[in-house]
Amino acid sequence: MSLRPWVVVESPDSRGLRRVTVGGETVGSAWSLGELRKILGRLGFPADVDLEDRSLICWRGGDSGTWPDRAWRRRAILVLMTVGLSAAMGLNAVVGWPDAAGALTFAQRVTGVLFVLSGLVQGAAALMALDHWGRRQFKVSGAVVLLGVLISLATDSLLLFMWLEETEYTPYLLVFLPLWCWSLWALVLLVREKSWAGVPQPKRFAAGVVATALLTAVSLAYSTMYQPSAAPMHFTLRAEFGTARADRVLPFVHVPLSLRMKNTGGIPVYILNDSYTVRGRGAKYSNFPSDEELLSEWRESVGKPGYPAGEADLHVSDLKKTTLSSGHLYGPGKWLEVGQEYYLERVFEVPKGARYDTVSVDVQVSYMRKDRGKLDVDEFSTAHPSWDEDEEHYCAWQVCGQHLVYQGRLRHNNNLINVTRKPRFVAAIWSPGLSPSSFISSRKFKGGSYKEVRRELDRYGAGRVRADAEVSVAELMRSSGL
Repeated sequence: MSLRPWVVVESPDSRGLRRVTVGGETVGSAWSLGELRKILGRLGFPADVDLEDRSLICWRGGDSGTWPDRAWRRRAILVLMTVGLSAAMGLNAVVGWPDAAGALTFAQRVTGVLFVLSGLVQGAAALMALDHWGRRQFKVSGAVVLLGVLISLATDSLLLFMWLEETEYTPYLLVFLPLWCWSLWALVLLVREKSWAGVPQPKRFAAGVVATALLTAVSLAYSTMYQPSAAPMHFTLRAEFGTARADRVLPFVHVPLSLRMKNTGGIPVYILNDSYTVRGRGAKYSNFPSDEELLSEWRESVGKPGYPAGEADLHVSDLKKTTLSSGHLYGPGKWLEVGQEYYLERVFEVPKGARYDTVSVDVQVSYMRKDRGKLDVDEFSTAHPSWDEDEEHYCAWQVCGQHLVYQGRLRHNNNLINVTRKPRFVAAIWSPGLSPSSFISSRKFKGGSYKEVRRELDRYGAGRVRADAEVSVAELMRSSGL
């Protein structure tokens, strides 16, 4: 009769798994009698070996009937952990990749990279969950799973906090809200079983987790709060009239107009809307007007387009301004890099016998900081006539007037905001002779409330600059030789 090594079946651990040793060397572990027979079969024991033979098998902490493993519970926890960590990995990748690949600022790219790296850690944690709720061949598997759960709790809490600021519905809410609840459950479970116990130096592990969390928090705060507000924003705009020339055939005087704008700040900008309008001013003159006549004329001009509310002329009354020329300066949807300048020259005509005393030009430009968001310029730069019945925003011109509408999708340069808010749209309205308008809201082709529009304009760093110039018609005629 051949001698076989003595097999020892150790007592069940906290999960019901029993380690099997031969000659003091571990040869496997078993959840049940069936798994024990498979291990013995690999060692050369017959399939019908008598498990009660004390000369072959030594039972510790229980006999052959002591198998406390609850397989359904263990497998259910394993499935929930792997699914939760895999979903958290996907969410972090979706949130972080756009910023890591295309953010305009270094800090925002760092934030995106941190989210992507966090997703990779969660992917590794999902793999380690298979071992932690399995044979536990790696001592650090529990600690890695704990780290993945902590990352999920931190990122989902951040997303939930940002969502609570405005509580707008977004499809991502159906992902990060359940994940936040899942991460709380997973954290409680891992803390109860002290999953970090297998780490050789738990204090260093804890210090690494804290350092990672602080680095992420500082990067987020810098990219979303300090950096966008600290960068300077300056924009210069200038308008000048040139030397007029009389037409040789037609009864007109041709007046050159030079318009310049330059981004003198530290951030690139999108042009949301712009306009220049040239007006001729006619008026009645009086040598000795009364104060009441002056105030009356001032009251009538207040609020009218093209009339400064804080100006009144002593000898001038019955002001009347006529639009001579109007158009875009640069065009909605275009942008200016730092230090870039745009120059436009136009020529407009003034009739030789026109009863204008002065000619003025008013230039207005609305812009948005390019580091705050990304505008769909292909969509936004297309003009939509409001009177076109085939357009989505059609409105009878007798009711709404006649204007061009520009509209496009706007994405915040911090993708955390994109996933916790409704989509945002930029709309601009332009019509000859009227002040250009632009707004940002969550409603396509429609403006939101004043509070919402104001908040969104501030959030995306929108602003407006204006320049004007005025010249007397007498000077124009003199320079043209008339």
